[in-house]
Amino acid sequence: MEKTIITTGKTVDLAIEAALAQLGLDRDSVSVQVISREKSGFLGIGNQPAKVQVTYEAPDPAPEAPRVALSSASRSKPKAKPVVAAPAPTPAPVAPKAEPKPAKPERKTAPKAEAPKAPAEPKVYAPAEPGSVEEKIEIFLKGLLEHMGSDAVPHAWKEDGNTYKVEFTGSDLGYLIGRRGDTLDALQHLANYSVGRTVEGHIRINVDAEDYRAKREDSLSRYARKKAQQVLKARRRTTLEPMNAYERHVIHSALQDMENITTHSTGTEPNRRVVIEFVR
Repeated sequence: MEKTIITTGKTVDLAIEAALAQLGLDRDSVSVQVISREKSGFLGIGNQPAKVQVTYEAPDPAPEAPRVALSSASRSKPKAKPVVAAPAPTPAPVAPKAEPKPAKPERKTAPKAEAPKAPAEPKVYAPAEPGSVEEKIEIFLKGLLEHMGSDAVPHAWKEDGNTYKVEFTGSDLGYLIGRRGDTLDALQHLANYSVGRTVEGHIRINVDAEDYRAKREDSLSRYARKKAQQVLKARRRTTLEPMNAYERHVIHSALQDMENITTHSTGTEPNRRVVIEFVR
């Protein structure tokens, strides 16, 4: 059963957080529609909080067991008196049976001790060749991280064609990932813009940390299939919360082969959304 609640906050994010705290759900389990954004008045007069509508899936209530009504005949019928049984005849004595021979005790074998699992070996990254595109990417990102106060180390390598992969190693990588990967996206955009201007031809740089991209894709795919099942059940469309181009691409790819389901995007950046629609 799909239900909705409306919450307010000083900002849209705070209003969403208030709804999630009230429902005890995470961000991927709900759909959010912004009713109105926050407005600041003049000298504190006329301030208006942001208002959002949060849709979530609630379990269907269990049906009540039907009550069986007693008939008037059952209510008025007197209880029958207990019948006292006659004493049973004394059985004839039975000759004692020979006791069986005790079985030989089974020999217990000690359980085999499981061999301890070897710890996962750390990844080994090949050093970038001097003057290569990989070295330019690492130098740029290293300087950017130093300005951010991070001691993470970027490792770049060429995947295929004109695509390069960068992975950060070090501590406190959650700071570099940011909320829903926002910081990673910003670092990736700056690397593509700055390094791309210094090399010949067009290149694409993908930045990652702690396999966040793969985990996010899996989470988005499961979320998309869950919302699509709701659309099939209700036979009506649903609009997801605003997503960036990468996240929208994951949603479209996850549902492109699903029967009776079609997807398209609507709106303008940064509020562009995916619409999941039922088709016959």
